[in-house]
Amino acid sequence: MSFEMLLALDVANDEIYAQYRREIAPILSRYHGSFGYDFKVSEVLISQVSASINRVFSIRFPSEDMKNQFFHDKEYLTVKQHYFTPSVRATTLIASYEKPDN
Repeated sequence: MSFEMLLALDVANDEIYAQYRREIAPILSRYHGSFGYDFKVSEVLISQVSASINRVFSIRFPSEDMKNQFFHDKEYLTVKQHYFTPSVRATTLIASYEKPDN
């Protein structure tokens, strides 16, 4: 089993957000995390939130505990503050779930 989250973002600055993704890559790797799917979205037909959405992706970890460790990692939090915060207007957690390994 692995732990996966499906997230939606409203990315305001693609360049800064791309730098965020580059900067977190080695940190994510340390926690055996990875992105499963990643979409740029041009039209949202149905949403349960009022925030705009222009990016949808899945991120997975071996366990929920590893996910928690990643998102509380001090180096990750520094990168998030520097790149994610100024580049993303809104974050929506669509779902989180345990997923059987393929």
